[in-house]
Amino acid sequence: MKEQFVTYIHTLQDTITSTLEAIDGTATFQEDLWKRPEGGGGRTRVIENGNVFEKGGVNISQVHGKLPETMQQYFGVKDANFFACGLSLVLHPKSPMVPTVHANWRYFEMYNQDGEIVDQWFGGGQDLTPYYLFDEDAIHFHTICKTACDAHHPEFHPKYKARCDEYFYNAHRGEGRGLGGLFFDYLKKTEDTSMQDWYNFVTTVGDSFLEAYTPIVKRRKDTAFAKAQKDWQEVRRGRYVEFNLVHDKGTLFGLKTNGRIESILMSLPPVVQWKYDHHPEEGSEEARLIEILKNPKEWV
Repeated sequence: MKEQFVTYIHTLQDTITSTLEAIDGTATFQEDLWKRPEGGGGRTRVIENGNVFEKGGVNISQVHGKLPETMQQYFGVKDANFFACGLSLVLHPKSPMVPTVHANWRYFEMYNQDGEIVDQWFGGGQDLTPYYLFDEDAIHFHTICKTACDAHHPEFHPKYKARCDEYFYNAHRGEGRGLGGLFFDYLKKTEDTSMQDWYNFVTTVGDSFLEAYTPIVKRRKDTAFAKAQKDWQEVRRGRYVEFNLVHDKGTLFGLKTNGRIESILMSLPPVVQWKYDHHPEEGSEEARLIEILKNPKEWV
């Protein structure tokens, strides 16, 4: 299974980066190959200062070795070894009219001292973080997510949409990071579902990403905007940073397993503002966005 998924994420990374370069039209992805001293490595691709994308990363990694002490405590195991691989991406567009997007698809195995698999699971998802709310964009993104889920089980979309709303939530702010999408974790073998079934589901979601996001980018990338709207984008980016550094499991896992710091923190936007006690004007488009973030909506 791990070889199958590693092959998949390598191919998916190529597909996504080539598509995004064509949309940007100016910038290209810089590639870094890196190795983890304890075992494994990855392929980081970052785009910066483009015509459309101010900063973005599409990274793959496959790491293995002894599970660090902090993670052993987290999983309640002793002397365990692990293998983890995945693709993680974050794109911060230049225009505040184009939403930030995040996606991640990953696979994990844990072994006993004899090298036997004692646990394995898939996780991942994709979510949208706009700065200005266009209902048709939100409906499109969630429709593609639902279509991917419905191809496998009618209960998947309501379940994983709800988990996304719960997970990407800044509790200290009382609001969601964005409009959600899908979030799933610990997808393990059951009597009814094999690991191959979960692989098929996760890869269907991964294959749906470009269809979910790129039409929105093309629709909004040339929309005019004012400096005040760019300022609002940078204030909201601050909320994105807060979530990633305080709550995000992927960031914490990378830091605790001695992952490559540049790859882990590539999700952070290049320019951010924190304004003291900032509130949007009542009745404004900015205020409408905040209202939705505080009260997640069923878009489809």
